[in-house]
Amino acid sequence: MTSGQLRRHPLGAVRLRSRGTGLGVRLLLAQSLVLVAGAATCWVVAVVAGPPLFREHLHRAGVPASSDEQFHAEQAYRSATAISLAVALGVAVLAALVVTWYFSRRLQRSVNEVSSAATAVADGRYDIRVAPPHMGEDFGALAEAFNQMAARLESVETTRRQLLGDLAHEIRTPVSVLEAYMEALEDGVETLDADTIGMLRDQTRRLVRFSDDVSALSQAEEGWTSIEPAWVVPGALISNALAAAADRYAAKEVALTSRVPAHLPGLWADPERLGQVFGNLLDNALRHTPGGGRVEVTAEQRPELLVIEVTDTGDGIAAEHLPHLFERFYRVDSARDRGHGGAGIGLAIAKALVEAQRGHLTARSGGPGTGSTFTITFPLRWDQR
Repeated sequence: MTSGQLRRHPLGAVRLRSRGTGLGVRLLLAQSLVLVAGAATCWVVAVVAGPPLFREHLHRAGVPASSDEQFHAEQAYRSATAISLAVALGVAVLAALVVTWYFSRRLQRSVNEVSSAATAVADGRYDIRVAPPHMGEDFGALAEAFNQMAARLESVETTRRQLLGDLAHEIRTPVSVLEAYMEALEDGVETLDADTIGMLRDQTRRLVRFSDDVSALSQAEEGWTSIEPAWVVPGALISNALAAAADRYAAKEVALTSRVPAHLPGLWADPERLGQVFGNLLDNALRHTPGGGRVEVTAEQRPELLVIEVTDTGDGIAAEHLPHLFERFYRVDSARDRGHGGAGIGLAIAKALVEAQRGHLTARSGGPGTGSTFTITFPLRWDQR
């Protein structure tokens, strides 16, 4: 039964709780079983094994068998044993009650706190946290795991809300332009000439491109994208990516250079997907590098690794944004990036495609205005099983 069902059926919840046994009762029952087992063991030893041993020592001490001395000594032994067992059992019961009450209170308090926090999370209050119970590593690990879960859910909820807002914005802009032009055509303000048709096509292409990007990101992150690796020449892939981006870079007057050794080892990767990664990184660098800037692509072989870097002299990235840079729809500056025309998912697609081929994509920057470097590392050994 879920927490929502418990809230809708409070009487049922009470019945469920009334049939269960509380933690304190269970601890007391466990302590009682231990006490009963200990008392039974002591009784068996005192009744079965004790008297013969006591009688043997009396005989060794010179006490005649079946004498009054032996009778009174055995009576004293039985009385002392009974009193000792009774006192010990009473003290043990009292100690068990106190210890059980103390620990059950602490355990119940911690369990109730976690239960209340879980209910709050189920109600959408992801900012709830559980205080450390200070009851050992196990309970500490439980509280820490719960807090990590709540923090992750809070982050996911924040990302979800931002995602919905970004989706609405990205779709609203071209749709608004299309609607305005259609109304202008209907009112006779605009004519269906080549410029108008070009504008309408640009907006429809933007919608199609955005839809394709979202679909590509979803497939890449969920592992649906088909990866068809083959032995490829890294230098040739980089050259093709540079050639494809050359016109856009020239139009913005951003220099695009490369330093790629001629004899790099072959790479076991999907050439189409890797070309898509290079294209996304070059587009991102161009978007954030002003005219007169420079973007450089380098590649080198390291022990069992191929390292490819895309370095620009553009805007740079503040340290607090680096951990979130590859999250979908994340923008360092939403207004600026929208002005640059980015939907905020190109880097997320690139990272997903790189990781799908057992590579890693990272970013580093000295801060705003210092440019940034995106580094791709691929293992040169690929397990093809």
